[in-house]
Amino acid sequence: MTNHFTDVPEEMLLGQYIPIHYHFNMLRDQSRMLPFREAIELSVPEDGKVLELGGGTGVLSWFAARKARQVWCVERNPALVRAARSFLSKNPGGDRVTIVQADAMTYLPPEPVDVVICEMLHVGMVREKQLEVLRSFCRRYQDRFGPRLPQFIPDTSTLAVQLIHQDFCFGGYTAEVPVFDPPGPHMQDCWLADPHTYSTIDYSREIPLEFLAKASLTIRRSGHLNAVSFLTNNFLAFVLSERRAVQWLMNQLILPLPRPMDVIVGDTVMLEFAYTSGCSIEALHESVQAEICSHSLPLTSNYPLRDAA
Repeated sequence: MTNHFTDVPEEMLLGQYIPIHYHFNMLRDQSRMLPFREAIELSVPEDGKVLELGGGTGVLSWFAARKARQVWCVERNPALVRAARSFLSKNPGGDRVTIVQADAMTYLPPEPVDVVICEMLHVGMVREKQLEVLRSFCRRYQDRFGPRLPQFIPDTSTLAVQLIHQDFCFGGYTAEVPVFDPPGPHMQDCWLADPHTYSTIDYSREIPLEFLAKASLTIRRSGHLNAVSFLTNNFLAFVLSERRAVQWLMNQLILPLPRPMDVIVGDTVMLEFAYTSGCSIEALHESVQAEICSHSLPLTSNYPLRDAA
């Protein structure tokens, strides 16, 4: 992976080495915490064994310890190892979690486990090592324990991209910078085309590390196309008896386009990008290209928008 900050070791970049004060934001993010807690409660068997890769403060391992007999929580950062041990000692059931200071890329549990939790996730699978870690884990686990893999949380991740108009004006100051924003209905006036799914990652199967997209997208609403939104929806667990999934739809990553353009309903825009999982946002951004490949005459009404979620 290219390091765009050559004077900073890769492991010290945010996304590879997250400091303790950043975890406050994750602990208070209920859109993340609640679905993970539900998925863990649904997936972990009574008296089961669980492994968490990249445990951070240990909160997801603690959720697992409510039902599991043994949880191994792997964390590389020494400061987080100390913090997690302290936090778990103050929470009931924390004694069932063993904090292991190790690199998740090389660690294996001492025996087979029922569930593996890995939340090294970033929208678009950039910056963090979710895919590399789980790809390495699956290979090494099967070599040691046989072909049967544990259940993974998340089970599946879906990556999508959408053409939008974004207001890059901040207090009267225009600055086309990457933006993180919750997806949802508040974005409807910004959507110019339907979301396009470019990858679905099943963690129990071959895990991709490269993403290449070349998509012809139809404009559904006329406007000024100046950005693309990357969307990542994680299916943490499936509740087959209720025909539903426990989902975590992450904040969207909005990247400005190098050449904005005015579009009308029916135009076709060719969108291209290519990147490697775990790369920097800058590397993804530099690869994005969009251009109108066919024009349409103005229509009297817009196509209905679909839900981006």
